[in-house]
Amino acid sequence: MNDLLREHAPIPAEAWREIDAEATRTLKTLLAARRLVDFNGPLGWEATCIPTGRTEKLSPPLQDGAVSRLRSSLSLMELRVPFEVSREELDAIGRGARDADLDPVRNAARAAAIAEDRAIFRGYAPAGIEGIFEASSGQSLSIPSDYGAYPDVVAEATHRLRSEGVSGPYGIALGPRCYTGLTRSTLRGYPVINHVRELLDGPIVWAPAADGAVVLSLRGGDFELTIGQDFSVGYLDHTGTSVLLYLQETLTFRVLTEQAAVPLIYPAAKVSG
Repeated sequence: MNDLLREHAPIPAEAWREIDAEATRTLKTLLAARRLVDFNGPLGWEATCIPTGRTEKLSPPLQDGAVSRLRSSLSLMELRVPFEVSREELDAIGRGARDADLDPVRNAARAAAIAEDRAIFRGYAPAGIEGIFEASSGQSLSIPSDYGAYPDVVAEATHRLRSEGVSGPYGIALGPRCYTGLTRSTLRGYPVINHVRELLDGPIVWAPAADGAVVLSLRGGDFELTIGQDFSVGYLDHTGTSVLLYLQETLTFRVLTEQAAVPLIYPAAKVSG
């Protein structure tokens, strides 16, 4: 794409392929929410907003007897992570090196993936995004200190969803502490996470950006991630020793049915004194 200015970068074609492939591998590993919510797009770099279907009555009227309404929309935000790659490593790729240091690409992809998931799970008020945890906070359940009791909490979460008329399949996103705890803890001889898996007909997703966990419906139509430009690597500048690049996307997210998720949250720490 011309807006990425890739043709101006002193990077051989072989190196571009390696950079794109490394970014894609890392993103696929770390992006969690995309496995659980609806995906709308990509709409293209030029997309700026999506309609909400809502309007706001304007006052005063332009003319007696005339009613004016402003159609509301949700703007897409730009998410960009700059990173720097050594020209020596890029040249090595062009000569056939298969062990090039692409840690900057992986680090940028990791930061971008966690940023997207954090907006989806936790929200981002400056961009007008309300996350799943906030939107569905009224249905929250507490995470037990004993991970052996976790299957009971997940069972209660799916019961709440069904009671609200929200059908499955149901999946769960587990933050790092939850995923580690469920994997290490055992119940009746095998990991607790296996007991949790028996209660769900959807995926168990490791979600580094989630603090806690959330059980949600995958029936569709409840959570929508809209992408304008999907993750792409662009060029910024270069020196004699390095090339400055960036990983970028445009996105917004909305919760359409707050009853379709049950957040599992850690109890607030007690303040002594």
